[in-house]
Amino acid sequence: MVTYRFHQYQVVGRGLPTETEEHPKIYRMKLWATNEVRAKSKFWYFLRKLKKVKKSNGQILAINEIFEKNPTTIKNYGIWLRYQSRTGYHNMYKEYRDTTLNGAVEHMYNEMASRHRVRHHCIQIIKTATIPAKLCKRESTKQFHDSKIKFPLVFRKVRPPTRKLKTTYKASRPNLFM
Repeated sequence: MVTYRFHQYQVVGRGLPTETEEHPKIYRMKLWATNEVRAKSKFWYFLRKLKKVKKSNGQILAINEIFEKNPTTIKNYGIWLRYQSRTGYHNMYKEYRDTTLNGAVEHMYNEMASRHRVRHHCIQIIKTATIPAKLCKRESTKQFHDSKIKFPLVFRKVRPPTRKLKTTYKASRPNLFM
Protein backbone atom coordinates (compact mmCIF):
# COMPACT_ATOMS: atom_id res chain seq x y z
CA MET A 1 0.00 0.00 0.00
CA VAL A 2 1.24 3.48 -0.87
CA THR A 3 1.42 6.06 1.90
CA TYR A 4 0.84 9.65 0.84
CA ARG A 5 2.20 12.77 2.49
CA PHE A 6 -1.05 14.72 2.14
CA HIS A 7 -4.35 13.39 3.51
CA GLN A 8 -7.86 14.69 2.97
CA TYR A 9 -9.61 15.90 6.12
CA GLN A 10 -13.12 17.10 6.82
CA VAL A 11 -13.10 19.78 9.51
CA VAL A 12 -16.33 21.03 11.10
CA GLY A 13 -16.31 24.15 13.25
CA ARG A 14 -18.23 27.23 14.31
CA GLY A 15 -17.98 30.45 16.26
CA LEU A 16 -18.55 30.30 20.01
CA PRO A 17 -22.16 30.87 21.14
CA THR A 18 -22.86 34.37 22.48
CA GLU A 19 -25.85 36.12 24.06
CA THR A 20 -26.86 37.62 20.69
CA GLU A 21 -26.29 34.41 18.72
CA GLU A 22 -26.96 31.27 20.73
CA HIS A 23 -26.77 28.88 17.77
CA PRO A 24 -23.97 30.08 15.46
CA LYS A 25 -23.69 28.79 11.90
CA ILE A 26 -21.67 25.58 11.48
CA TYR A 27 -19.03 25.48 8.73
CA ARG A 28 -17.58 22.35 7.09
CA MET A 29 -14.45 22.23 4.93
CA LYS A 30 -12.63 19.48 3.08
CA LEU A 31 -8.92 20.19 2.89
CA TRP A 32 -5.56 18.52 2.40
CA ALA A 33 -2.90 18.55 5.08
CA THR A 34 -0.05 16.39 6.35
CA ASN A 35 -1.76 15.82 9.73
CA GLU A 36 -4.80 16.82 11.83
CA VAL A 37 -3.05 19.77 13.49
CA ARG A 38 -2.23 21.38 10.15
CA ALA A 39 -5.75 20.63 8.88
CA LYS A 40 -7.19 22.59 11.84
CA SER A 41 -4.77 25.43 11.17
CA LYS A 42 -5.81 25.58 7.50
CA PHE A 43 -9.48 25.51 8.53
CA TRP A 44 -9.03 28.59 10.74
CA TYR A 45 -6.95 30.30 8.03
CA PHE A 46 -9.73 29.94 5.43
CA LEU A 47 -12.59 30.62 7.85
CA ARG A 48 -10.89 33.83 8.98
CA LYS A 49 -10.67 34.94 5.34
CA LEU A 50 -14.18 33.87 4.30
CA LYS A 51 -16.25 34.54 7.44
CA LYS A 52 -15.75 36.69 10.54
CA VAL A 53 -14.71 33.76 12.78
CA LYS A 54 -11.28 33.38 14.41
CA LYS A 55 -9.75 30.55 16.41
CA SER A 56 -9.89 32.64 19.60
CA ASN A 57 -13.69 32.96 19.37
CA GLY A 58 -14.46 29.64 17.65
CA GLN A 59 -14.44 25.91 18.24
CA ILE A 60 -13.76 22.75 16.23
CA LEU A 61 -16.70 20.34 16.43
CA ALA A 62 -15.22 17.40 14.48
CA ILE A 63 -12.24 16.42 12.36
CA ASN A 64 -12.25 13.24 10.24
CA GLU A 65 -9.90 11.84 7.64
CA ILE A 66 -11.66 11.01 4.36
CA PHE A 67 -10.67 7.76 2.65
CA GLU A 68 -11.22 6.62 -0.95
CA LYS A 69 -14.22 4.35 -1.57
CA ASN A 70 -12.52 2.34 -4.37
CA PRO A 71 -8.72 2.67 -4.02
CA THR A 72 -8.04 -0.05 -6.62
CA THR A 73 -9.78 1.40 -9.71
CA ILE A 74 -8.15 4.12 -11.77
CA LYS A 75 -10.03 7.39 -12.25
CA ASN A 76 -9.54 10.82 -13.85
CA TYR A 77 -9.33 13.67 -11.35
CA GLY A 78 -9.69 17.38 -12.04
CA ILE A 79 -8.14 19.85 -9.59
CA TRP A 80 -8.95 23.57 -9.58
CA LEU A 81 -6.34 25.52 -7.65
CA ARG A 82 -4.99 28.97 -6.87
CA TYR A 83 -1.33 29.56 -6.24
CA GLN A 84 0.98 32.41 -5.37
CA SER A 85 4.00 32.84 -7.64
CA ARG A 86 6.77 35.43 -7.52
CA THR A 87 4.66 37.79 -9.66
CA GLY A 88 1.16 37.33 -8.23
CA TYR A 89 -1.80 34.97 -7.77
CA HIS A 90 -2.90 32.61 -10.55
CA ASN A 91 -5.83 30.23 -11.05
CA MET A 92 -5.24 26.86 -12.67
CA TYR A 93 -6.99 23.64 -13.67
CA LYS A 94 -5.08 20.36 -13.77
CA GLU A 95 -6.02 16.76 -14.62
CA TYR A 96 -4.46 13.60 -13.24
CA ARG A 97 -5.08 9.88 -13.59
CA ASP A 98 -4.71 8.00 -10.33
CA THR A 99 -6.36 5.39 -8.13
CA THR A 100 -7.00 7.81 -5.24
CA LEU A 101 -7.68 11.52 -4.90
CA ASN A 102 -4.83 11.75 -2.38
CA GLY A 103 -2.49 10.34 -5.03
CA ALA A 104 -3.68 12.91 -7.57
CA VAL A 105 -3.19 15.75 -5.07
CA GLU A 106 0.30 14.42 -4.29
CA HIS A 107 1.09 14.43 -8.04
CA MET A 108 -0.23 17.98 -8.27
CA TYR A 109 1.96 19.24 -5.41
CA ASN A 110 5.04 17.56 -6.93
CA GLU A 111 4.31 18.91 -10.41
CA MET A 112 3.68 22.45 -9.15
CA ALA A 113 6.98 22.32 -7.25
CA SER A 114 8.91 21.12 -10.30
CA ARG A 115 7.28 23.09 -13.15
CA HIS A 116 6.33 26.32 -11.38
CA ARG A 117 8.64 26.32 -8.32
CA VAL A 118 5.64 26.75 -6.03
CA ARG A 119 5.94 25.60 -2.41
CA HIS A 120 3.01 23.61 -1.03
CA HIS A 121 1.97 26.31 1.44
CA CYS A 122 1.44 28.75 -1.48
CA ILE A 123 -1.13 26.45 -3.13
CA GLN A 124 -4.85 26.61 -2.28
CA ILE A 125 -7.01 23.80 -3.66
CA ILE A 126 -10.37 25.30 -4.62
CA LYS A 127 -12.19 22.20 -5.86
CA THR A 128 -11.59 18.58 -6.86
CA ALA A 129 -13.79 16.28 -8.91
CA THR A 130 -13.80 12.87 -10.57
CA ILE A 131 -13.99 13.60 -14.30
CA PRO A 132 -15.60 11.16 -16.78
CA ALA A 133 -13.43 10.23 -19.79
CA LYS A 134 -15.49 12.23 -22.31
CA LEU A 135 -15.10 15.48 -20.33
CA CYS A 136 -11.31 15.29 -19.94
CA LYS A 137 -9.48 18.25 -21.52
CA ARG A 138 -5.77 17.52 -21.13
CA GLU A 139 -3.98 15.41 -23.72
CA SER A 140 -1.81 13.78 -21.04
CA THR A 141 -4.88 12.10 -19.50
CA LYS A 142 -6.77 11.49 -22.77
CA GLN A 143 -3.95 9.37 -24.21
CA PHE A 144 -4.76 6.58 -21.71
CA HIS A 145 -8.46 6.37 -22.64
CA ASP A 146 -7.80 4.00 -25.58
CA SER A 147 -9.21 0.53 -24.80
CA LYS A 148 -6.57 -1.15 -27.02
CA ILE A 149 -3.57 0.57 -25.43
CA LYS A 150 -0.40 -1.54 -25.25
CA PHE A 151 2.76 -1.17 -23.21
CA PRO A 152 5.51 -3.23 -24.89
CA LEU A 153 8.21 -4.88 -22.81
CA VAL A 154 11.29 -3.66 -24.68
CA PHE A 155 14.02 -4.95 -22.39
CA ARG A 156 13.53 -8.49 -21.14
CA LYS A 157 16.43 -10.23 -19.45
CA VAL A 158 16.53 -14.02 -19.68
CA ARG A 159 17.52 -15.46 -16.33
CA PRO A 160 18.72 -19.00 -15.61
CA PRO A 161 16.17 -21.28 -13.94
CA THR A 162 18.58 -22.33 -11.16
CA ARG A 163 21.64 -20.83 -9.53
CA LYS A 164 23.73 -23.81 -10.73
CA LEU A 165 23.20 -22.79 -14.38
CA LYS A 166 24.26 -19.17 -13.76
CA THR A 167 27.55 -18.23 -15.45
CA THR A 168 29.53 -15.02 -15.53
CA TYR A 169 30.37 -15.24 -19.24
CA LYS A 170 28.08 -16.52 -21.99
CA ALA A 171 29.19 -18.19 -25.22
CA SER A 172 26.59 -16.28 -27.26
CA ARG A 173 25.14 -12.81 -26.92
CA PRO A 174 21.60 -12.85 -25.36
CA ASN A 175 18.59 -11.66 -27.35
CA LEU A 176 16.89 -9.08 -25.13
CA PHE A 177 14.20 -7.89 -27.56
CA MET A 178 11.36 -10.37 -27.98
